Amino acid sequence: MKTRTALILLVLVVLALVPMSTRFDGPRVGSKKFTESVILGDLVTLLAEQAGVEVLHARELGGTRILFDALRAGEIDVYAEYTGTITQEILAGQGVSDAESARAVLAERGILMSKPLGFNNGYAIGMIETTAARLGIRTISDLGRHPDLVFGFSNEFMDRGDGWPSLKEAYGLPQRNVSGMDHDVAYRQLENGTLQVMEVYTTDADIRYYGIRMLEDDRQHFPRYDAVLLYRADLAEREPAMHAAMLALEGQLSEVEVMALNAQARLKHVPEKKVAADFLQSHFGMEVGTADETVWDRFWTHTREHVELVRLSFLLAVVFGLPLGILAAKRPRAGQVILAAVGIVQTIPALALLVVLIEPAASLGLPSVGAGSAAAICALFLYSLLPIVRNACEGLRGVSLDLRESAEALGLSPWARLRLIELPLASRTILAGLKTGAILNVGFATLGALIGAGGYGQPILTGIRLNDYGLILEGALPAAGMALVVQGIFELLDRLAIPRGLRLARA
Repeated sequence: MKTRTALILLVLVVLALVPMSTRFDGPRVGSKKFTESVILGDLVTLLAEQAGVEVLHARELGGTRILFDALRAGEIDVYAEYTGTITQEILAGQGVSDAESARAVLAERGILMSKPLGFNNGYAIGMIETTAARLGIRTISDLGRHPDLVFGFSNEFMDRGDGWPSLKEAYGLPQRNVSGMDHDVAYRQLENGTLQVMEVYTTDADIRYYGIRMLEDDRQHFPRYDAVLLYRADLAEREPAMHAAMLALEGQLSEVEVMALNAQARLKHVPEKKVAADFLQSHFGMEVGTADETVWDRFWTHTREHVELVRLSFLLAVVFGLPLGILAAKRPRAGQVILAAVGIVQTIPALALLVVLIEPAASLGLPSVGAGSAAAICALFLYSLLPIVRNACEGLRGVSLDLRESAEALGLSPWARLRLIELPLASRTILAGLKTGAILNVGFATLGALIGAGGYGQPILTGIRLNDYGLILEGALPAAGMALVVQGIFELLDRLAIPRGLRLARA
């Protein structure tokens, strides 16, 4: 028994200490979770690389707040933003009404804004052309005559300062059937008639693809959304070559060109990096090589990232969860508080927990977004605690009173009783909790891609964005396979850790 326990502990220590990846220390480019932002991020990345600077593109990190917070915290150095978003969302309520005043306020915070890149990608309200024509809807004001229409907006648009709340107030819209959802999913819901109205970005390739009518903003609710680069003020000093190279994009992109770039990536499924490289070749004469990434290349990259997330977060859950479970079993009052606390964590939406943890991680100097994200690891650790704590507690409470009294009568110390009697008898229940926690962890780890932590969630999110079911399966099937592998590992651990007598009793 001691040999088996020592072997298990040795394996856990090795898994915890052997590094699987190294943190990238060079400049980082960020991008939001939509096609145009990824292309702009690739353009900046390729320009920096052409200038001789090794750069990491942290792709599809999420929405505005995640990107801007990551920029402030130094987790990324530059990303593409829009002036309307800066004034209406990032600096909302601060008396900022135009790009120049926003530029001054941002500079005070150590963030600089480039000149416009040359195009405006604004918000618009869209409907399928045939539906809009049938109902006689041409302007946003016309929507007021049809209170039964179903609206579907992106989750960010549902809350932002220039989004649904202010749009509803500006136009006095009566609709109540309004839902928040992923922007790319909304297009498909619009096509199949589940909803009739959504917000679109004016350079979206999907506008033509789905035959969408952009309603006239007859009350001028939406401001201009000129694309710019936001970057840290010290970037010019740290990486002058990259700074000069990326600013070459100023004024170089027209709305027609950007819509064409989006169409190549989203509708023709050309990789964004290849789209960006072709643009640089045609406009700047740069010969940019982009290696074709195979399915297996992506598989091994995402597998390594996923394993890294799972092993670190799960080992933390074991290290903290088992003692908490033991304490909950030995101290009933404390146990009620512990079990309630780990139960409440399970009710917190994953995205909310990830976003909440970004700022504390950054303040501690830990990576908060991107590969190796401490925020993602901490969130997964918290989500894994409940089955581990609960099963450890219930397993120890299930040890019969007669056995505990007999051990005490033999003069065994509390620690000896726990180590020699109670933990072995509770091992089946404890291992069942560990198995459940590990499998849940594998599934929840796909959510780390929401803040750029990689793993199998990355192809899933990209597949949803590009409406590519092959990419979705690239993430979903390996995640399911890893869960089966984890289950098999715990079946083996059952044989190593559970006393033979208990295994026979179970059989």
